[in-house]
Amino acid sequence: MAMALLRDLESLRAWRETVGGDDLGLIPTMGALHEGHLNLVRPARRTHQQVIVSIFVNPRQFGPHEDYDRYPRPEAQDLALLEKEGVDAVFLPSVAAMYPPDYQTSVVVGAIANQLCGHFRPGHFDAVATVVLKLFTLTQPTAAYFGEKDYQQLHVVRQMVQDFNLPLRVVGVPTVREDDGLAQSSRNLYLTPAQRQQAAAIPQTLQSVAAQLQAGIPPAIACQQGVDRLLAAGYASVDYLELRDANSLAAVAPTEKLASGQYRLLTAARLGAPPQQTRLIDNLPLSL
Repeated sequence: MAMALLRDLESLRAWRETVGGDDLGLIPTMGALHEGHLNLVRPARRTHQQVIVSIFVNPRQFGPHEDYDRYPRPEAQDLALLEKEGVDAVFLPSVAAMYPPDYQTSVVVGAIANQLCGHFRPGHFDAVATVVLKLFTLTQPTAAYFGEKDYQQLHVVRQMVQDFNLPLRVVGVPTVREDDGLAQSSRNLYLTPAQRQQAAAIPQTLQSVAAQLQAGIPPAIACQQGVDRLLAAGYASVDYLELRDANSLAAVAPTEKLASGQYRLLTAARLGAPPQQTRLIDNLPLSL
């Protein structure tokens, strides 16, 4: 059966009614698909009777002077990739469909959203949670798939599902990386050849900091050395490089040797100068 292209709410509802109670996997995306996105599609395809991918560049999660207007939108290429993967339907709504003129309601996320990326992008995760909740309501999936590269986003979505008692599973899928370790991201398309080489310093730095932490170096010292390494590699600035509890995102004591447990090193750093600056994020699991 041909992949269904659903460009408005009415066609989505009609398709959802057609598949009825079939087990459904949802992969929310903003398009500009790469191997990381396809790595979300594949386990969904193996697990569920039906798989739907949404492509929607959500304007509300972009702050002032961010890259909403230049965010890549290669629709034909994206659809070809999804059809090859055997996706059953693609939902491609307009901004007007998702946010009509009388739209007034938003999700407000608590403390989990106001740290790390949320500190530097106020309101970002409220907008993410709002659009994801709308997608959940419209598609009624059994499970939704998110990449671990956006680790804080994954936590925000899981918290929302828990808080609203939504009847679905949120599945986190490990980050897909390039040969030099750089996490695959749609925003990598922004990088010049020189910046692309500099970008590899992020995974290299995370590995270096993780090794220091495993050797007993206190988090504050190890993370500051990581920041210095990124700046020396050509990054214009580092929003944060922090160690957090992997399960709660709670901060850890900065000056003490780590206890045994599951942690995540998380970072966000910027290459280039405004207005063409590119913000890259990444994270690394750490077990002690």
